[in-house]
Amino acid sequence: MLSILAAFALAAGIASNASAAETIKIGVAGAHSGDLASYGIPTMKAALLVAQDLNEQGGINGVKVEVLAEDDVCKPEVATNTATKLVSENVNVVIGHICSGATKAALPIYRDANIIVMSPSATNPDLTQSGDYPNFYRTIASDDAQARTLVDFATDTLKVGKIAVIHDKGDYGKGLAEFVKSFLEKDGKAEVVLFEGVTPGAVDYSAVVQKIRRSGADAVIYGGYHPEASKIVSQMRKKRMKTMFLAPDGVKDDTFINVTGKNAEGVYASGPADVSKNPLTKKFRDKFMATEGAEPGAFFDNGVTAALALTNAIAKAGTDSAAIAKVLHTETADTPFGAVKFDETGEPIGIGFVVYQVKDGKFVTVQ
Repeated sequence: MLSILAAFALAAGIASNASAAETIKIGVAGAHSGDLASYGIPTMKAALLVAQDLNEQGGINGVKVEVLAEDDVCKPEVATNTATKLVSENVNVVIGHICSGATKAALPIYRDANIIVMSPSATNPDLTQSGDYPNFYRTIASDDAQARTLVDFATDTLKVGKIAVIHDKGDYGKGLAEFVKSFLEKDGKAEVVLFEGVTPGAVDYSAVVQKIRRSGADAVIYGGYHPEASKIVSQMRKKRMKTMFLAPDGVKDDTFINVTGKNAEGVYASGPADVSKNPLTKKFRDKFMATEGAEPGAFFDNGVTAALALTNAIAKAGTDSAAIAKVLHTETADTPFGAVKFDETGEPIGIGFVVYQVKDGKFVTVQ
């Protein structure tokens, strides 16, 4: 991994402490190590590839692009330090953070420094809807939309009548689960027979698995990330429970399949739409494949989209944050998700969720 990043660094201009002043600096913050690195590293590489592509063309209006990558391990208490460091390094914009909790912790620091932040994956609705972070944008839809997708699929397509809603107590997982519960209760199409939080990082989830069994649930809708989902699903299947399992984009990652093995078969997960046929998607995926010989992983396309949207705005407006924001709201950028611009809250217009299912060891679009 280090050799790969070194190769990218040479081409894209990844920064060191002695970086040149006459560059456009893009900070990339996210989980670059730990259990959730499979979510953060693809975005970092996406930013490096976009920077490399621009620099091969002479940069942005003749100015080279530099990427400064910082690891927050998807932990709020680390994210504040990460944000402080990127601000001290005078970044012009930031791509990240990856997890909603870490993003929420870091955003006030960027806001006070008047730096625009664009996440490829932080889906907590309050990040845009609260109005507290006018400097924040994202290239993925919010969790209220994701919860709606999961609920409609469970009740209208799978026709389940009893649902257990489980979450990891975090900003992302619990927030999504609360939307799921609210929609189910409002719709009246299925009964919420269990609403339960679990502790992330635990080895044994047999207690909640037993509660799911006793509840008589036809399906579980889970809010959280793949490490906990993998353990819960595996323990359910070991007890020969056939209860359907639905999860959000925090689970829709090949790492979930690799860790869970055969027990992953049949699991449903929502995530960004498959945009592999878009020429821009192919361009950057081909560049990635040429370097690593493997698929890029979760949120890579969303990371490319964030990098292209921000660099397009900088090309048109310069590095002033107010000018960048005006372009983001009023003009489109060509991205893997098509021509993208952002509404007044920072939400991307036209980007939503679809449902996948694990079939023969791969996530396949089902709706």
